[in-house]
Order: sequence, then C-alpha cells, then structure tokens
Amino acid sequence: MSRSVHFRRFCDWLLLVTACLLAVTILGMARAHAAPRAKDDSTPNTTEKDQVDLAVTVYNSNVALVRDVRQISLPSGNFSLKFEDVAAAINPATVHFRSLSEPAKLSVLEQNYEYDLLDPNKLLEKYVGREVTVVHAESDNNTTKWIETKALLLSDNNGPVWKIGNDIVTGLYGSQYRFPDVPENLYSKPTLLWTLSNNGPNAQKVEASYLTSNMNWNADYVLTVGRDDKSADLDGWVTLINNSGAAYENAKLQLVAGDVHRAVQPMANAKAVMTEAVMVNAAPQMEQENFSEYHLYSLTRRTSIRDKESKQVSLLNATGVGVQKYFLVTGEPYYYRNPQGIGNPITQPVQVNYRFQNDEKSGLGLPLPAGAVRVYQADSHGGIQFVGEDNILHTPKDEHVTIHVGNAFDIVCERKETDFKKISNIPATYEFEYEITLRNHKDSDVAVEVREPIGGDWEVEKTNYDAKKLDSSTLGFQIPVAKNGTSTLDYRVRAKW
Repeated sequence: MSRSVHFRRFCDWLLLVTACLLAVTILGMARAHAAPRAKDDSTPNTTEKDQVDLAVTVYNSNVALVRDVRQISLPSGNFSLKFEDVAAAINPATVHFRSLSEPAKLSVLEQNYEYDLLDPNKLLEKYVGREVTVVHAESDNNTTKWIETKALLLSDNNGPVWKIGNDIVTGLYGSQYRFPDVPENLYSKPTLLWTLSNNGPNAQKVEASYLTSNMNWNADYVLTVGRDDKSADLDGWVTLINNSGAAYENAKLQLVAGDVHRAVQPMANAKAVMTEAVMVNAAPQMEQENFSEYHLYSLTRRTSIRDKESKQVSLLNATGVGVQKYFLVTGEPYYYRNPQGIGNPITQPVQVNYRFQNDEKSGLGLPLPAGAVRVYQADSHGGIQFVGEDNILHTPKDEHVTIHVGNAFDIVCERKETDFKKISNIPATYEFEYEITLRNHKDSDVAVEVREPIGGDWEVEKTNYDAKKLDSSTLGFQIPVAKNGTSTLDYRVRAKW
C-alpha cells in the first residue's frame, strides 16, 4: 500500500475523532445549559447526629439560648460548612460559631441562614423556565392509566402556566409533578451556612450558639388548703412550651426567672400551635442560684424537649405551709358620685383571699417565679375540689403572697351613703357619712377587712369601729361578724379639696 493511501486514511481517522470530540463538547454544553446546577454534595455538613453536648437556657420572655456542641471533621483551608438541625425560629443576628478545641486556628469568614425551605409551591416557583414531568390519570375501559408528559413551566403567578407541545395550559395540570432534582437554593430544613478558614487539624469540637424565639416557660403552683384554712401544701411546677421548630434531645436545661430587657424586634406572623402536654412526675429537681439580677434554675438531670411540646418539671414541694384566709371589701373608688339606686344600698362583693409568707418558717424561703396558683381544698367526703386561682408576680424569699380565689357566697355586704353636707366653698369642704352592713350566713364567726377610699385632705369625724389610716387615701377597718349575725359599720369623714 502506497504512502499516500496511508496518509489519506490517517486524515480520515483524524477528522472522525475531531468530529466526535466536537459533538461530545456541544452535547455537554447543551446539557449544562438545560439542566439546573445541582447542590454541591461535596460541601461538608453536620447534623444532630454529631452532637456531643447540648444546653438550652429558657427565659420567661419567649426566648431561649441554645448551645450546640458537635464533634466534626473539617477540611483544611477555606471551605463552606452546612450546620443543620437548628431551630426554625432562630434569630440569625445572634448566631455565634467557634472551635472549642482549636479556637485560634478556625475562623469564620462569612455566615448565612438558609430558610427558603422546600415545599411544593417553592419547587414550582424555582422551576419557572424549566421542564417538568407532569403525571395525570386517564380512564380507559374502567381502568386508570398514568400518563407522563413533558411540560415547560412558563410562569407561576397566581397559578402555574405550562407549555405542552404547542398548547399553553393553565392551572394545576396533572395529579403529580416530577422534578429532576432539588434546586441548590432550597433546603429541606433550616440550615446555617458558614464560610470557614481552618489552619488546624481536621477533627475538631465546635460550638454554635444562638437565640431562638417561640420557647417560653412559666411557673404553675398547686396550693392544697386544709379543712381548717390554717395550713396548706404547695407544689410548684415549671411548664415549658417549645414551638421553636426544633427538638432538643438529652439537653441540659436551665431556666431564668426575671424581667430581662430586650430590644424591640419587628413583629413576625404567629401561628397558633397545638401542644402536647408531658408531665414529669418526680421529686423537685431544680437547683436555684442567684444570677446577675435574676434567678437561675437548673435541672439536675438531662431531658429531651420535643418540638410542639408542653413539658412540666417539678420545681418545689412544701408541706405544712401556714396560710391565712381573710375576707375583704373595698369601697367604691368614685364614692363621691354616689352611684346607688334611689333609697337602695349598693351590694358589694366580699373577696376571699389566702395569704402566706414565703419564708423558711412557713416551709418555703425560695424565690417563687411568676405564675398561676391554683387552690384546692378537701370536701367533707375527702375529695379535693378546685376553689379558685390567681396569678402571682416574681416573689423573693421572706415576702408575702396573696391569692384571690373568688367571692364569698354566704357573706353579704351592703353599702350606702347616709349623709352628705357641704361645709364651705373656700376651701371646698364636705362631710359625708357611710353605713356598711355585713351579714354572715355561715355557721362560724368571721372577720371582714373593709377598705374605704377617701380623697382630698380628710379626717375621721366619728366611727363605731376602730379605724386605721392605711395610706393617704385609704381608711381601713376590721369588722367581726358573728355566725348567722349582722354587723354595721358607721363612719363620718370631713374632707377638704
């Protein structure tokens, strides 16, 4: 075979190879242009499986501090790290990331919070201008066939608009949609994304801390009063509610009681969430300590807090707490308007209250966080009945607690103004006289505390019971009322304005 024939064959082979390489290159460019850029799976990520420690501090102002410690492997140099399984209600401005093992060799160059989460509407929105496989059902001889059709999503404004062949189709065409992949800017769950620089070893222990909203706690108390109304048992519970969008497994739990000032944040749309109640019936497990100007309560064991859960943990148990039951009548604040019926006295409620001292002598002496106190008492058959509830504020030790549980059924109070007289114009001086009648239908004697508001510069002209000036505008009396008896308080006051 001549040299020229070999040369022609070589040139033909070379042309064929060149054409194949060009075709492969063009095909690759077309695929790269048509297909979306998939997420970079090489980006290191860490999940809750890497956790080696977790601590949650909850404030009674709908905020919590989360400290999440993980043991992870990091590449050297500059890289991105996806930190998954964080709270959905996280405040991104509060995020802090650091290495616990090599703090000087791992630095944060940039941090992002990815909250554009995956859902069907978001997928459609991200696939505008791209092709989707639409699956719809067709009936044929009482059988259903599933037909797959390629459709170009032209728009998704107030509903999708498709191009199928030469037709433009609107609406949710099809029973289901199949997408070739998940766009890189959609995440299945909230994710923190850091750009880091690592000059240290690959294996490191890191900590991410942040504030999250939608976590709150309050105290709930049960006061069980004895039949003699002189002693009671007090049980305190911490009620913790988690709607933060994350679960906290095997976490150290601490609670801060006090009014922590926070900067005003823009209001977010809130959704009502049903919670699942979980009560941990155990002995008190909280250790209390002073913390700054607040009180810190630490659970002595670890616990798990699921998302959308209401958990109760025992706070305190006290038995034999000395209590006092007392009845209270408060006068009309605008007494001078005389808002009574013609010739008829005004009927006023007689409040029923319990009070006790929060001190060691009473079996307490611990700071009591604000919360609701529900009062129960045993009936004659030994059953425990609910008698009322009230809210208390944060109460330090050695302070008293007062609980209003309702109004007395068998004690009646009637109040009327019996005289009103103008004494002078300058200064404006008046005298007025009141009669307060108390009727006791109980089978035991009672004492009723009466508090009367008085304005101006005043002094008592006469009274048939001892009077005590409680403050500049309040006059107080202690009125005993015998069982099935009646007591009448009559007092006269001169006031100047």
